[in-house]
Amino acid sequence: MEGDIANLGAFIGAGLAGLGSGLSALGVGNVAGNFLNGALRNPSAAAGQTATLFIGIAFAEALGIFSFLVAILLMFAV
Repeated sequence: MEGDIANLGAFIGAGLAGLGSGLSALGVGNVAGNFLNGALRNPSAAAGQTATLFIGIAFAEALGIFSFLVAILLMFAV
């Protein structure tokens, strides 16, 4: 009985941590969408902001990868 409760908690925690992977996709879409919005408003400044775009995408994607790793650790550590 105790092992079942521990497995239940691990899978619930893994599911909640897995939500971070999906939400990071929303973050990447938000970063890219705002860049495109700004690039369409001022095309001459878009070339100078490309590095900032990639840094923002990398940070948002790293959070998703970290939450995915936490989910995997919770599922298989028990």
